[in-house]
Amino acid sequence: MDSLHSNDRGSSDKQYGTRSERAVTADSSPYFSSQYPESIGGAALSIALIGSDDERRSAMRATAGAAGNDVREFSSYPATLDDVPKMLESHYDIVIMDLDADPEYALELVESICAHGGVTVMVYSEKNDPDLLVRCMRAGAREFLTMPLDTNLVAEALVRAAARRPVTRTGKKTAGRLLTFIGAKGGAGVTTIATNFAVALAQDPNQKTLLIDLDLPLGDAALNLGIAAEYSTINALQSTNRLDASFLSQLLVKHSSGVSVLAAPGKFIPYEASEDAIERLFEVARRDFDNVVVDWGSRVDFSGTSVLKQSTSIYLITQAGIPELRNSNRLISQFFAGAGSQLEIVINRFEPRVLGVGEEHITKALTRPAQWKIPNDYPSVRKMQINATPLALADSPISRLIKQMARSATGQVETPTKKKGFSLFG
Repeated sequence: MDSLHSNDRGSSDKQYGTRSERAVTADSSPYFSSQYPESIGGAALSIALIGSDDERRSAMRATAGAAGNDVREFSSYPATLDDVPKMLESHYDIVIMDLDADPEYALELVESICAHGGVTVMVYSEKNDPDLLVRCMRAGAREFLTMPLDTNLVAEALVRAAARRPVTRTGKKTAGRLLTFIGAKGGAGVTTIATNFAVALAQDPNQKTLLIDLDLPLGDAALNLGIAAEYSTINALQSTNRLDASFLSQLLVKHSSGVSVLAAPGKFIPYEASEDAIERLFEVARRDFDNVVVDWGSRVDFSGTSVLKQSTSIYLITQAGIPELRNSNRLISQFFAGAGSQLEIVINRFEPRVLGVGEEHITKALTRPAQWKIPNDYPSVRKMQINATPLALADSPISRLIKQMARSATGQVETPTKKKGFSLFG
């Protein structure tokens, strides 16, 4: 039996990029018979068949290719998990994989393929191992077949896969929004606003929202939300060579509001992230999430890089104090001069009655008007910090404005409120 080990994945004759593939039709298959229901014959399935053992792959090809199904054969696994998205660009209905060449890597592939959604994964093996079956199902495989193949069981599995196939194919998903929050100064309130903004976005059941805490190494987005995370942003940044949607999903913790969180580490871990690592993290996150909210803190070490230039919107969080306005002016002139409408200025803890600086002076210092002015509501913020209950889930002056920001970010039209008529009695 020809065996493919993990150290063979890059070889020129076996790696996925130099695949061996053939289309199988009903005329060429001895298994094309009445045992396959008409529901399959009426709508051929597109199948990717992956296995290094020629004899076993041939048997599976003949069985799965019945009823006119289009089977493409691959004599090796994809070389790396990063190759999975490219493989799935062919829009297969089913991926059938031989487990036995390299079971551990095959399970990683199953999980990665399933994480990209839409395709049914089936596996086959000579080992009728209950533990292996459980692991396959946990990874996302829908069918576990054993050798020698039972053609009736394969036929039934294909019928189930055909039933799961979507009626129409969707096109390639566009990258999600990248919404970056950065503070003009420490203590400006970046984390409070970013976390509640993410929670507000997550209330839309049709959109997936991820909050990434990049205020390293002391970010406390998870603390604001009252959640504990086993893994952190640093785990993702240190593993960019294997980072894909499946791996990223294992690092996340889900908040009860619906927002997924990639938290900062719970302990102080000095770490210097590279721009390439951050770009890779954003790239993977935006493939799987409609909204990626980034808590950048008040760090400026990456503020002028291409990473922030990729942001759909950059929210500069400041206050009306002299130090904050001074820092804002410097950031805008040095890093965001060409940002245009991409940059949105948020004045936090805004109290027009007690400002020591007039609004015209604030606008002059910022070189442009602020788009958002979040009122000072210390009792609500304090309650959030004590109870770890997001402001966005309650009604308050702050929550109403943050929800408005979230609607604006997703292009929702603000519904004007009906003005009340004049009354001496209010």
